[in-house]
Amino acid sequence: MKINVNNVSLKISAGHPSQFVRTPLPQIAFSGRSNVGKSSLINTLLNRKSMARVSSSPGKTITINFYDVDSKLYLVDLPGYGYAKRTLEDKKKWSMLVDGYFTSNPNLDLITLVCQLVDSRVGLTKDDCDMVSFLNEADIPYVIIATKTDKLNKTEREKAVKSLVSHPLLRPGTQIILFSSESKEGKNDVWDAITNSAN
Repeated sequence: MKINVNNVSLKISAGHPSQFVRTPLPQIAFSGRSNVGKSSLINTLLNRKSMARVSSSPGKTITINFYDVDSKLYLVDLPGYGYAKRTLEDKKKWSMLVDGYFTSNPNLDLITLVCQLVDSRVGLTKDDCDMVSFLNEADIPYVIIATKTDKLNKTEREKAVKSLVSHPLLRPGTQIILFSSESKEGKNDVWDAITNSAN
C-alpha cells in the first residue's frame, strides 16, 4: 500500500461514540498512558510538527481524534489514560469513549491494529497491563511501541527490550518497536506495521 503522508487531515475529534467516522477504511488506533508520546509519534509519522496537539497538561483532552491519511486509512488517537489528577467524571467520560470505540464502533471490524505505546524507561504499568489484557481478550491485533528510547543508554535499552519481550502478558511473538520522536528511530518500522495490517 502506497500512502501519501502529505495528504492528511483531521477528520473529526469525537467526544461521543455517535461521532465516530463511518467511512469504511482501515483504522489503526494509538493507545497509551498520558504523556507517553502518542501525539509526538503521530506527528513524526505524518512529518508534521503540530498535526496532533502535544498537550502541556497530560490527560487534558478527552476526545478520539480520527486522522484521514490519503483517504486510505485512519490513524486514531485514543485519549491517554492513567492521569492521576483526572476527575472521576473525566475518568467516566474516558471509559465511555474508549469502551465505545471498541464496542460501538460502526467499523469495528476495520480496527486492523492497535499501537500500544509504553514508555521505554518505565515498562508496562498497571494501566498498560489492563489495556493489553483487554486487547488480548478482545482478540485485537497489537504491537508494542517503546517510546523515548533516545533517553536510554545501550545497557538500559537492552534491559527495556528484554523486559518487554519476556513479559508474560504479551502474546507470544508480539512485535516490539523501539521509537524516538527525537531521532526518528523506529518510524519506518511503525509504518511497516501499519501498512501490513491495513492491506
